[in-house]
Amino acid sequence: MANTLMQFKHHLQQHPQRVVLHNEVHARPPQALTTPLAISHVVMACDAAQREASRAHVAALLRDHHLPLPDPQSSHFRMDLGAYHLRWELHTEFVTWTFLVSLGNERLGEGEPVRALQAVPQDWFAALPGQCLSSLHLWALPNHAFGAVSLVKQLLLDETLVASSVAGGGAEAYTDFAIHSDGFSRMLLLVGGLSPRRLGRLVQRLLEIETYRMAALLGLPAAREVGSVLASAERELAELASAIRSAVTTDEPMLLDRLTKLAGQVESQHAATHARFSASTAYFELVDKRISDIHEAALPGMQTIGEFMERRLSPARGTCEWAARRQDALSQRVSRISNLLRTRVEIEQQQSSQALLATMNQRQDIQIKLQSTVEGLSVAAITYYIVGLVSYLAKGASKIGWPWSAESTAAAAIPFVALGVWWSLRRLHHRVFKA
Repeated sequence: MANTLMQFKHHLQQHPQRVVLHNEVHARPPQALTTPLAISHVVMACDAAQREASRAHVAALLRDHHLPLPDPQSSHFRMDLGAYHLRWELHTEFVTWTFLVSLGNERLGEGEPVRALQAVPQDWFAALPGQCLSSLHLWALPNHAFGAVSLVKQLLLDETLVASSVAGGGAEAYTDFAIHSDGFSRMLLLVGGLSPRRLGRLVQRLLEIETYRMAALLGLPAAREVGSVLASAERELAELASAIRSAVTTDEPMLLDRLTKLAGQVESQHAATHARFSASTAYFELVDKRISDIHEAALPGMQTIGEFMERRLSPARGTCEWAARRQDALSQRVSRISNLLRTRVEIEQQQSSQALLATMNQRQDIQIKLQSTVEGLSVAAITYYIVGLVSYLAKGASKIGWPWSAESTAAAAIPFVALGVWWSLRRLHHRVFKA
């Protein structure tokens, strides 16, 4: 039975992307984690060349540690480098670097806990390709550890402190969403009875909230810049619409030229920002999903992460969505006015064509009348020449007994010749027009 199944599988033609698509459900799996733990998470915004440089940069680090290099086509991997763990992920617009260090109980004194980044070679870290979009220090400590609660005030700012119970009460997350003197944000996670895998999923979601929050906000500067340009374009479009109402025929080429330039400007800007706004919308949705996944519950007197995001991100999200909708609406209005002006021009062209056809018909009638006159003259001329031939023929025939004189014969032939010529021309004319 097994041999039959193997033979059947052997004969199936496999889709070239089957393995890649199947493994997509296992992409970027969470890592099982145990407390106490220090994490440094860095997001580098990169273009295509910098993403490839990031791949080479991490390969250089692994070669220095005599470790095997990852698959050249892989978009994520994690590696134990002894003093710390590295997790590297390649995204469409950015690259994330996550460094993890296990903390011993002896390191949890009254001072600030060790940062994971301290174990990373600083020269190598300073040369990370791209531009830093987000950076975060996260400490995951057992909630019963000595001095864990006091670290909240030591690490975070009271003015912007945000906290909530997460993972169904299995942990408490504290952050202030502030950039501290070292250029990093901070988050403290006090863990209760979470299993290593649940803790790994929770940490990954918290890191992704910060990552996608910053990626979503990349659309905000573009939305603000678009606003001034759209205002100018809308005024220009309103002026064109008013001018079209009172325009005469001679004004239409100038109006059409202005409208074409405006349409080009609007579509060019729409094409330049559409991808950015679409990406921001997707990132905002990911932030909402990750906040939902951590299953927050409010702590007494504290604002939750979800409430903070809802209040602080809503204006930015609304600005991006408003700019995208305004662009689409303006593009549609330009298209409608262009169609209106084009229809007006086409109607005038049709009227001009009708007038031209009427003129052509009049000229054709005149030509037909002239042709009839010419045909009459042609009958007379042809008749004259044929009768002359008949006269010469009668002169020659009189010598062999033709009873009529040449003049009488010519006079008698005129009606018959004229009728025959006229009938022949009419028949030829009929055949030509019929064809």
